[in-house]
Amino acid sequence: MRLLVVEDDRALAGQLAAALGAAGYAVDCAADGEEGHFLGDTEPYDAVVLDLGLPRLDGLTVLRRWRAGGRTMPVLILTARDRWHDKVEGIDAGADDYLAKPFRMEELLARLRALIRRARGHAAPELACGPVRLDTRSGRVSVDGTPVALSTQEFRVLSYLMHRQGEVVSRTELTEHIYAQDFDRDSNTIEVFVGRLRRKLGADVIETVRGRGYRLRPPEPAAGGADG
Repeated sequence: MRLLVVEDDRALAGQLAAALGAAGYAVDCAADGEEGHFLGDTEPYDAVVLDLGLPRLDGLTVLRRWRAGGRTMPVLILTARDRWHDKVEGIDAGADDYLAKPFRMEELLARLRALIRRARGHAAPELACGPVRLDTRSGRVSVDGTPVALSTQEFRVLSYLMHRQGEVVSRTELTEHIYAQDFDRDSNTIEVFVGRLRRKLGADVIETVRGRGYRLRPPEPAAGGADG
């Protein structure tokens, strides 16, 4: 999962990027509204953390332009403006959630997890695909109840496929959602990560759809034999 943080306080932006990275996300940062608007308008983010008091272009204008342009990624407003009418204005501009500064990082992470889940139609914090379980709160992955250790990139691939369970996801799309903008991306490495996941989770969990990409789906139930 890939996130955008639009925050002009560089110390806070660094803290957010570190915490989100430790939670398994790929993170891009923008220090002003113009850069933030450009990135959000041209890159495929799974969620955005957006400050309102930004230089060059304020956060509400950025948000309104995204929504007017058809950008639908979940947006969490993070700002020192905590009056009720500021919150109403932010929600009416297209925000999905609103968190006032100062804040607890644990609460921000929980709100983002919920926004990303709901955007993909998932209500429960644990995602399941057959015997595979991914707890979005802890980042733990298990197969038939047995914990499985994954690398950061393996976890990102699995998390994205779990959120898009049943859909075909191309290698290009996976690449765009597991790497930050400044990372040297190579879509060929996706095959490597998928191969490792199959060895750790089961060979049939991730299906290759020839010419299109990968699909994560639960195994087909075994056909019952006829009595007689």
